Amino acid sequence: MTSSAKKIDTSKPMQPSVNLLSPDLCAALSIDKSKITNGDFSVRSPIDGMEIAKFQSDSVASVSDKIGKAHHAYLSWRAVPAPVRGELIRIFGEELRAHKQELGQLVTIEAGKILSEGLGEVQEMIDICDFAVGLSRQLYGLTIASERPNHRMMETWHPLGVIGVISAFNFPVAVWCWNFALAIVCGNAVVWKPSEKTCTTAL
Repeated sequence: MTSSAKKIDTSKPMQPSVNLLSPDLCAALSIDKSKITNGDFSVRSPIDGMEIAKFQSDSVASVSDKIGKAHHAYLSWRAVPAPVRGELIRIFGEELRAHKQELGQLVTIEAGKILSEGLGEVQEMIDICDFAVGLSRQLYGLTIASERPNHRMMETWHPLGVIGVISAFNFPVAVWCWNFALAIVCGNAVVWKPSEKTCTTAL
């Protein structure tokens, strides 16, 4: 019996997480280092317990402000044609493909998953983006027979508004993207509350 699974190189010891979350990795992921070093809330890697980031906690007022901004964006976004919304998700999916290795590494650092599972989570994001792009051209409505002469009834889908997504630490990005990609192509805005244990992946 043969296996096509990629062998993991165990000859090199795992380096401390503080070194893994390097300036090069942050730059590749467009993470502003100051955004994860100047806060009051500490995030530690389960790999070695070392601090990898410090975030600024949100207040009730700041959360309300963010929801208000999301609603304001939704009022314009809902009027954008669904295929155009799908194009944005297609571009997002291409960015995920381009940075799959770095993103998978970040999931490993912060969630403590083995690298193959970290990469698998990013692949889940890519897959749902592909699905959402196709969905953006299939938001069909029904045409229904009417009892009135010269009339017909049509079913039209409308977006809901601002969608809240709360994700857990054990699937820090995949579950969020399942909800995000579909909500966006359907014309909604999204506010994400990640796990307090995996805040860096939310960036």
